[in-house]
Amino acid sequence: MKITNRTGVVSTVAILVFCFILNGCGEQNMGGPPPTPEVAVVTTQLKEVVLTTELAGRTSAYLVAEVRPQVSGIIQKRLFKEGSDVRAGEVLFQIDPALYQAALSRAEANLTALQLKANRLRELLAEKAVSQQDYDDVEAALKQTQAETQTARINLKYTSITAPISGRIGKSNVTVGALVTAHQPMALTTIQQLNPMYVDVAQSTADVLRLRRLLQEGQLNQNNKNQRIVRLFLDDGTEYPSKGILQFRDVTVDPTTGSVTLRIVFPNPKNILLPGMFVRAVIPEGVNTKAILVPQQSISRDPKGNPYVLIVDAEGKVQQRQLTLDRAIGSDWLVSSGLTENEQVIVEGMLRIKPGDYVKAVPFETGTKNKDAIPPAEKN
Repeated sequence: MKITNRTGVVSTVAILVFCFILNGCGEQNMGGPPPTPEVAVVTTQLKEVVLTTELAGRTSAYLVAEVRPQVSGIIQKRLFKEGSDVRAGEVLFQIDPALYQAALSRAEANLTALQLKANRLRELLAEKAVSQQDYDDVEAALKQTQAETQTARINLKYTSITAPISGRIGKSNVTVGALVTAHQPMALTTIQQLNPMYVDVAQSTADVLRLRRLLQEGQLNQNNKNQRIVRLFLDDGTEYPSKGILQFRDVTVDPTTGSVTLRIVFPNPKNILLPGMFVRAVIPEGVNTKAILVPQQSISRDPKGNPYVLIVDAEGKVQQRQLTLDRAIGSDWLVSSGLTENEQVIVEGMLRIKPGDYVKAVPFETGTKNKDAIPPAEKN
């Protein structure tokens, strides 16, 4: 019994000593200074950035000609294949020319008779065998008949309806045997020149005023040789292989949309672009020679939605800066105001700090990969 009591006392003392040691170690750790948090930062720099705007629009043919008859008659022949390419001057329809050939023959016969009569009277007038009035009447009738003959010749030519421009011809709206009239409202067919092509896009007046303000303030430079070169994206998201040239910006505002029209010319040798297609044009606005870009992941927003960043000042202390953002450029934000050159913007480690804390700043490496990421071959 004595041995058992002694063993219990020893065990109790050992447990108490172990607890005192643990408490001492814990108090020693609790009393030490906490480690300085480490954050990844990028240093702001002034860069030259080309600013662009993306606008939606539609394609339209470079030239459009609605073919209409200039004389009346019955269609005898259709001499083109619908949907084919035609050349300017190529005959498309043939109107029955019989009536117009007869009119020309009659006019030419009258013209010959009057010419002979005018020649005789001219000789007699020289001998004063006829009056000047008789000769003048025949001379006037001769000129009128000459005009009628020229008109008959033109009308006969118009019985062959030709293509006014080169391009792709559409469907025929009449068939052989149809009666057509001169200058009728319905076109016989339509020809469209598809190379090059127009792209018309709408730009809001707010954007136009913003650009003017930036130019006046010197924040934007449009003296760039590529200022008028435009990229184009098709409706399925693919980029059109050829670049376009900005031709003009309209000066009239559409009252229904509050926008102005920009017209761009694109080469279309393979007829990829067709009239009426929806497209998106990327148009240069100018060059910002003093742009400040920060990674999008460095931007936070307050409860009101206003953007801000955390920076590390010269003393190693965290500060908050309210920003005015312009637009996203790739994976960065373009900052309009709130930052200057050579400031350290915190990109990683923001969740462990707050304004006023001292931190250790290390450079942010954009090429590093997350160690916890699943390799591509192991992803489901």
